[in-house]
Amino acid sequence: MSITKKTREELEKELEKTKGFISEFKQFAMRGNVIDLAVGVVIGGAFGAIVNSLVKDLIMPPLSKLTGEVDLSQRFWDLSGKHFNTLKEAVEAKAPVITYGVFLNTIISFLIIAFAVFMLVRFINKLHPKPAPTDTPTPTTKECPFCVSTISLKATRCPQCTSQLM
Repeated sequence: MSITKKTREELEKELEKTKGFISEFKQFAMRGNVIDLAVGVVIGGAFGAIVNSLVKDLIMPPLSKLTGEVDLSQRFWDLSGKHFNTLKEAVEAKAPVITYGVFLNTIISFLIIAFAVFMLVRFINKLHPKPAPTDTPTPTTKECPFCVSTISLKATRCPQCTSQLM
């Protein structure tokens, strides 16, 4: 089965469109800010995992000890009306539960991440030198209160409307 000339021309046009699309995408993907964003997302994900481990493995055990061995991640409300001693029992019974303890752990993780990012940004801002304050030039002109034209500060009479100035 052979391809007709018209079909071949259509295929070539489609191929050119595809090449243009791929070229446009390549330009978009290779922009500096897109790559920076991708790196930021990857590092942010890794940073989030580190902070989650910090909360789960280092902060929550002493906090649990201080609160009388309370493990927040195991705190839940049972919506089925039945009584379950542990979250694991409720989940195995497929009972509807609100795991507010996990939510509290997530809030603690968020606060720690937010604080760590704040400290990181603060540190980075200290590394960058602050721009020298720019001296604002002393004005040499003012506005005539009568005709609103621009005149010299030293003028005692407006050259436009000849009004006496104070």
